[in-house]
Amino acid sequence: MAVLAPAPGLRKTDARRAHYTEDQVSLPRMLLRMAAGLVVLVVFLLPYAIMFFGSVKTKAQIRSVDPTYFPTEWHWENYVTMWSTPETPLVQNLISTIVISVFATLLVLAVALPAAYYTARFRFPGRMVFLFLVIVTQMLQPAVLTSGLFRQFLALDLIDTWAAMILVNAAFNLSFAVWIMHSFFAGIPKEVDEAAQIDGASRLTVLFRISLPLVWPGIVTAIVFTFVACWNEFAASLVILSTAGNQPLAVALTKFVGQYETSWHYVFGVSIVAIIPVVVLFMLIEKRLVGGLTTGSVK
Repeated sequence: MAVLAPAPGLRKTDARRAHYTEDQVSLPRMLLRMAAGLVVLVVFLLPYAIMFFGSVKTKAQIRSVDPTYFPTEWHWENYVTMWSTPETPLVQNLISTIVISVFATLLVLAVALPAAYYTARFRFPGRMVFLFLVIVTQMLQPAVLTSGLFRQFLALDLIDTWAAMILVNAAFNLSFAVWIMHSFFAGIPKEVDEAAQIDGASRLTVLFRISLPLVWPGIVTAIVFTFVACWNEFAASLVILSTAGNQPLAVALTKFVGQYETSWHYVFGVSIVAIIPVVVLFMLIEKRLVGGLTTGSVK
C-alpha cells in the first residue's frame, strides 16, 4: 500500500510550531547567558573603572581613611601634570614603547613568515626537532635571562639602546608566531600551491599572492599577541635600559612608586594611557582576530 505524504501546508505548520517551541525554550537560556555575560563583564571591567576613578582623585582622597569609589571632585589636571614630572619623561617613554613594540613585531613577522611557511610545506631532516626547539624557547623568559642578556649586549655595545630591546622582544615572541602561523599554513592544501606553480608562479609569488591571503587571520593573531607582549615587557627593559627616556611605560610606571610614598593618581593615569593603544588595536582588528582564534574549530 502506498503511503501518502503529508501535505506541504502541514509540513510548514509543523515546522513553524517546532521553531516556535524552540524559541520558547531557548528564551530562558538566552536570558541566563546574558546575565552570566553581564556578570563576567562587570568582574573584568571593575578594576579598570576603579583605576579610572582613582586617576582623577587627589592623593589625599585616595589615601583617605574613609575612601569612596567615586571622586568627590574630578581632577582632570592629573592627566596634564603627570606628563611634566621631572623624574619621569612620559612622552619619551611612550615614544620608546611604540618604537620597540612596532619594530619588534615587524622583525618577528619578517622572520616567522618564511619559517612557518617552509616548515609547513617541506619535509626535511630534523624538522620535528626544529619545531620542538622552537616551542621550548617559550619556557625561557627574559626575567630568568636578564643577567646573561645584560652581559651579551654589553659585549655588543648595545646596552641602553632600543635595538637591544627590539632584539630581545623579537626573540622571545618569535616561537609563538612561528607555531601559530605554521598551523595555518599547514591547513592549506598543497594542491593550491601546486596549481599556482603549474600556471607559472614562482615560490615567492605563491607565498605572497596565494598563501598569505588565506592565512591572514593567523597573521593578524600573531601580530596582536606579539605587539601586546612587547608593549607589556618589563623585566629585560628594567635591566638593559638605564636612561629614563629610553625606558618603556611599563618601567616608567614604577618611578611613581616610592619607598615611603606612592603617587597612586599618577600610577592610575599612566596605566590608563598605556592601555588605550592596545584597546584601540583590538577594536580595529577584532573580527580578524576572532576569526584567527576560531579557524579550524568547525569542520
